[in-house]
This record gives sequence, structure tokens and C-alpha cells, in this order.
Amino acid sequence: MKPAMSRKNRVWTRGEIEGLIADGHMIIILGDQVLKVDAWLPYHPGGNKSILHMVGRDATDEITALHSKEAQAHMQRYVIGRIHGKWDNFLPPIQGGTFSTLVSEDVDDEAVSAEDVSSSGQSTPPSTVFDPEETGEQVRLRRAGNDTPVSRASSLSPSELELGKFRSAEASIAHAISSDVSKYPRLDKRSQDEVASKYRQLDEKLQSEGLYDCPYTSYAVEFLRYSVLFALFLTCLHYSYYALSGLFLGLLWHLLAFTVHDAGHLSITHGFHTDSCIGIFIADFLGGLSIGWWKRNHNVHHIVTNSPEHDPDIQHMPFFAISSRFFSSLRSSYYDRDMNLDAAARFFIKYQHYLYYPILLFGRFNLYRLAWSYLLDPEQAPRKGAAWWHRYLEMTGQIFFWYWYGYRTVYLSIPTWSSRIIFLLISHMVTAPLHVQLTLTHFAMSSADLGVDESFAQKMVRTTMDVDCPPWLDFVHGGLNFQVVHHLFPRLPRHNLRRAQPYVKEFCRDLGIPYVIFGFTRGNKEVISRLGEVADQLRVLEECRKVAAKDLIEGRHGH
Repeated sequence: MKPAMSRKNRVWTRGEIEGLIADGHMIIILGDQVLKVDAWLPYHPGGNKSILHMVGRDATDEITALHSKEAQAHMQRYVIGRIHGKWDNFLPPIQGGTFSTLVSEDVDDEAVSAEDVSSSGQSTPPSTVFDPEETGEQVRLRRAGNDTPVSRASSLSPSELELGKFRSAEASIAHAISSDVSKYPRLDKRSQDEVASKYRQLDEKLQSEGLYDCPYTSYAVEFLRYSVLFALFLTCLHYSYYALSGLFLGLLWHLLAFTVHDAGHLSITHGFHTDSCIGIFIADFLGGLSIGWWKRNHNVHHIVTNSPEHDPDIQHMPFFAISSRFFSSLRSSYYDRDMNLDAAARFFIKYQHYLYYPILLFGRFNLYRLAWSYLLDPEQAPRKGAAWWHRYLEMTGQIFFWYWYGYRTVYLSIPTWSSRIIFLLISHMVTAPLHVQLTLTHFAMSSADLGVDESFAQKMVRTTMDVDCPPWLDFVHGGLNFQVVHHLFPRLPRHNLRRAQPYVKEFCRDLGIPYVIFGFTRGNKEVISRLGEVADQLRVLEECRKVAAKDLIEGRHGH
């Protein structure tokens, strides 16, 4: 016991921790504890990507938000010591951070400041086309619309005018969106520590109010809705009303997806295996989707929300781009591939504000593809630990789903191919509002990277918005209309999110953080507007390139 105790009490310097990370170790800070989680990577039920985004960072708030008390207690076996004082975050290697093994162990902890380490910048190098290297103040000025002065316009070449037009458009957009840096608390340590401290106090307040306790009577009402829709689906199928039957089945899938979401966050029974099995039964057996894929994807989304390089929930190339940053063919750290701005992407993005709803009508088909890509790849699903068997149960569920839906329902119960296609399309397209809901609360929000100093709570509020609706419509939105509350407290049962919303609004008012909330119609307008603005930027960029190419050719001819 003594060696173990002494190991856990060892005080690590910043330089020593940097050296460990440089050697390939997965070091995370939890409170004042240092965790070395290398051995946990293949066991983590939520996949390894979410862990990799926390390497070198103080992950206290992320871990508390996304993990139960039992999971946090389990993490104690990976403690290798502690730190002294407040921790200054490194940029994780997965986000581009680099680490040196040459830092001497006897260097004072305070001597290695954020400016001294090579990993303290943005998560990606600035784009040479869109993001020239600027100081933080210059970025703020550019985003406020203080770009190329108008008085210089007369002396610019046509290509420079086009580029200036592009930058001006981007500056205008960046100034207009809710993530304008000037509206949020400063990014200095003191200000962000205050945000984190009050966020933790709010979490304790919600716990004391009993808002983490699941209201099971609400699920009784949900089960009644599911039963009615299931009965209507079977009745219409029996009497050959195939379009109506597909409609009711699609509505059932739409509502069931919210319970899968609850189960994935362990907010129903709070038991890992119980909620996981509920999620597998609904997602895989009844819906043909994969909750294992969803967990791996969704955990990353909750940690790096709206980051173009890292958040898979906004990486929809070639169909959508919510920021001009996608024009530089960013590399996705989640999919480990470049999101190329190829010919297909240029076509879809230029018309994305018109194609938004038509493409989302087919969103469920893409979820099937993602489910099987996850289940057939042994590197993605946990191979060890408590969740090792979930993958095989999910595969069983997939076989069952395609038996009852594909074979028994579509093939055997519907006599003609025309009716089968109608049933298939309607049952899937009716679920499109779910995909609208998932994109609505993020697409119109900030995708700016404010660096490693921004607190978890501020980032969640800055990149997420709520959708306002009357209480009787909450079941249609499935709790996803309270995205700000949900992102701050992911394990909070969705039927308690409305009760928690006033506390979160008060928290934001107290700190001076904008709380963005729109009605459903206004929210859709904001998303379409954002997509249209990015489409316009791409058109201007292409015109700029054409003019530049013409100038180059004419210049050669002049010689």
C-alpha cells in the first residue's frame, strides 16, 4: 500500500507532464490529480477519440458532465500523482499540439508558461488563404468588420478587390453571429476560472433540487405514445394503407430516437448496462441504428462542439459547410481523413441553403451506413472491459431489425414494388425533423476556436442555442430544444430540462454570457441564412480565383 500511496501523492511539474505526453502517454488532469489513462483507451465505452481530446488538459468539467460517480471512482486506479496549483492547458496532440521531451525535470513549474510551449496556439495552423497570421487583437478587429480600409480600394487590383470582398463578407458574418468574442467573458485565467467555479456551483444546485432524478411517470406517457403509433402502423399495414403505415412508423422512430439519446447519456436508470441495453434494444433491434456508434460520435461532439476539424456532428462534406474554414480541405481528426473541397463539394455547398431540407430527408439512410461501418470495424467498438459484448448484441439487433422490417414488413407484407418504395421512403423521410433538430441548434452558432483557455461551460453556451416552444410540444423536440442546458449537463434527464432552464439563464446573466434562444421558425431561418452566407463566400472565392488566373495570363501575354 505504501508504494501506491506515495505514487499517488507525487507532485508532477508541468515540464515532467509534457515529457510524458511527448513519450506517447495519455495524461489528463482531474481536479488536482494526474491520470495516466493509456491502458483505458481500448476499454472506454465511449471510444478513444473523446479521451484523446483531453490529453494535456484539465478535464474536470468534461469528466464530471459526461460520467457517473461510479465511472469517476473507477478512474482513481489511473491516478499517478497530483499537480500543485492551477493547471494551464496544453493543446492535445490530436488537435495539433506538439510536445518536447527536452524539458528539464528541475525547471520550475511556473517557468514553463503557455507562451513557452509549442502547443499553446490554435488547434490548426492559420490558413494562408483565409486566416493570415494575426495577433488576438487583430483577429477581434477583423471580426468586427475592421478589414481593408475603403480608402485603399481604388489602388487595389481586380483580384485584390475580389479577395477584399471575400474577407469583408467573412468579417461581416463573424461580427453578426452570436459568438462575437466581445460579448463573452475574457479568456484570461481569472475570468474563465470564475465561469468554471459558478458552473460547478450550478451543478450542485441542480443536484440538490433533485433534477438528476429521472421522472419515470414521464416515460409512462412516452410509452403510451409509442404504443399508439405502433398500433396505428400495424393496423394501416394490415388494411393496405401503406403510405399511412409508413408515416406512423416514421413518427414512432422519431420519438424513439429521443429515448435512445437519454439511454446513451445514462439519464434513465443511471445504470451503465441497464441504460445501454435499453439503448441497444430501441436503436438496433427496433430502428436499425447503432447506439455504440452514437456514443463514440456524440461524446466527441460534447467535448469539441462546433469545431470544424474535430466535431463529427458538423462534418458533412461534401454536402454542407457551416464555415469558410472548410474551404481549405480541413483534416477531420474524427474520421482521420481530409474533407476535400472537390468538385462535388463545390457544387453542393454553392446550393446548400436550397438543398438543406431535401438532403436531410435521406439522413436516416446515412445512419445505417455509419452503424455498419462502426460495428464491422473492431478498432472502433470497445474490445475489452465491461462493454466488450455490446458490439455483438448490437449485431444481433441489426439482423433482427432487417428481418422484421426489411423481410417481414417491406417484402412479405407489401405486395408491389411501387408500394414498397413508397412505404420505405415515407417511413424514412418522416424522421427528417430529427435531423433538422440536431443541426438546428449548432449550425447557426459559432465555430470559432478560442483556444485552450476557454472553459468548458463557456464553450458549450457559445456554440449551442435553445429552441423555444410551448411545454406541450416538448415531446416533439425530445428535449433537444433545450440544447444549451443539455450541453452543460448531458446526464440531466430530458423531462427535467425545462425546469433547469431558468437556473442556466440566471447563470448566464450573472456572468454576462449571451444565452441564445430562438423560436423554431426563426432558428430555421438562422440556419438557412448561415448556409447561404457560406455559399456566397464560396462563389466570391471562385470569382477571386478566376480573376487572379486571368490577371496572371494577361500578365504573361504582356511580356
